[in-house]
Amino acid sequence: MKIIAVVGTKNTGKTTLVTKIVRELVERGFEIGTIKHSHHNFDMSDRDTGKHKKAGATIVAGTGKETFFTIDGSMDLENVLSMMEFIKNLDFVILEGFKTSKYAKISTSDFKDEFTIANVNVFEMEYNELKSLVDLLSERSFGMIKYLNCKKCGFDNCNDFVNQKIKGNKNGTLCKSESDEVLLKIDDQMIPLNPFVRSFVKETILGMVKSLKTDEFGASDFEKIELLIRDDHDRH
Repeated sequence: MKIIAVVGTKNTGKTTLVTKIVRELVERGFEIGTIKHSHHNFDMSDRDTGKHKKAGATIVAGTGKETFFTIDGSMDLENVLSMMEFIKNLDFVILEGFKTSKYAKISTSDFKDEFTIANVNVFEMEYNELKSLVDLLSERSFGMIKYLNCKKCGFDNCNDFVNQKIKGNKNGTLCKSESDEVLLKIDDQMIPLNPFVRSFVKETILGMVKSLKTDEFGASDFEKIELLIRDDHDRH
């Protein structure tokens, strides 16, 4: 799952560019997710779910033709990304905003930092320019970096890997610790797993589950296992 941030000052076409990038990637056959950063509430106050929230519910979910969740309070970007990664096997996630994030960025204004690949004028962009931009993003973007400094990618540390990826060097190199096969979260904090531990956990849990009679419960051909462990020893 590669992550791209579209950043820039107000009214410079961030949302316009996000929708253009999403459409182009979907046209190419990719599964896309998006995350919007806002300093305001996402207003649903005139809906039933808004009334639930106003009444004091911490989490409000709606399901029908669509499914959504709203959670009272802000969540860390990495946690949101990890949830999306676990729920759906996405190819790309496009962020709108998140200037301080450490992911490949396209700027719609003069904003630039070490993660910025290009600055563009959205309102003067031709389709061929958009195609070239998406090609560039596909080449230089990357997924969630675990910062384990495992050196399996060929670099001394994760920062070197990111810097070279942003610059376009060693384009074919992938982070060896990046994987959505096994995700560990403790008290809402994502815990990175090195390849050895990830493989050990995966094979151990799979072995245990396969020894169970899961077919009796309609789960004979499972694709995903979720295990939640609560430590209640301090609860009263």
